[in-house]
Amino acid sequence: MVKNLDKDTQIYFFDESRFGTHSNIGHGWFKKGKVRNDLKYKLGYKNFYLYSSINPISGDSFSLIMPNVNTDNFNVYLENFSQHLKKHHNGKKIFFIMDGAGWHKSKDLKLPQNIEFIIQPPYSPELNPVEKLWQFIKRHTIKNKVFDKLKDIENQLCKFLRNMTENDYKSVCRIDNILDI
Repeated sequence: MVKNLDKDTQIYFFDESRFGTHSNIGHGWFKKGKVRNDLKYKLGYKNFYLYSSINPISGDSFSLIMPNVNTDNFNVYLENFSQHLKKHHNGKKIFFIMDGAGWHKSKDLKLPQNIEFIIQPPYSPELNPVEKLWQFIKRHTIKNKVFDKLKDIENQLCKFLRNMTENDYKSVCRIDNILDI
């Protein structure tokens, strides 16, 4: 738990999530005795990852689509995120909370000077509000939909993210039960 945040301190939660052509089919109700409709589905394993940081207090967010998860891609993300922070929170202390994935702790990681890393305890995704964001995004973009091309999913995801507001992020990623603020 992080206590005593002041106006010169910002807190961001970070995570990555996979999006791909493997269909995410939900469940549905059908009237007894009625013929069920055939559902189109696609079993393919082309994918990409969405890297996202969310400040659930202000609703500020920063996301990039990356081809996979590894130290090199995480370094690219951190460099771009650091520039975003300089533009929006120059001079403020930034806490960056994330899980302990290997590429988050790699010796080859290029740590930006304006970010202080905090690694969550192992096996505690419930402490990261970005996990709620993944559920929200996937429920509204890919659930019960079939995409023939990876680019179609990327376009759908980008359109959805562009339409999200700071209030949407604050609502989806509520943290009043995580932080003592």
